Amino acid sequence: LDPAGNVVSYDIETQCRAVFENVRLVLEDAGATWQDIIDVTVFLTNMKKDFPIYNRLYAEYFAGPGKPNPTRTTIEVGALPTPIAIELKVIAAAG
Repeated sequence: LDPAGNVVSYDIETQCRAVFENVRLVLEDAGATWQDIIDVTVFLTNMKKDFPIYNRLYAEYFAGPGKPNPTRTTIEVGALPTPIAIELKVIAAAG
């Protein structure tokens, strides 16, 4: 979603990058950082089609040296409340 709450694109790569950026902004507003993330639950509407792209992008943002490396659960759901293909629930431990 863009800052106005509109869907940017139905392309899974664009949606992944947008949702990761939105999480970063929420964390910053709460006084936390990307490094404070300890758990991520991901909801995808099409696991078979979207998981390979999502997984590559997830590794780019979350995995490896200098990144948070949180625990992760990925779940396929039938639909999400708005016409989006991915939603994240993130837990961060700030302080």
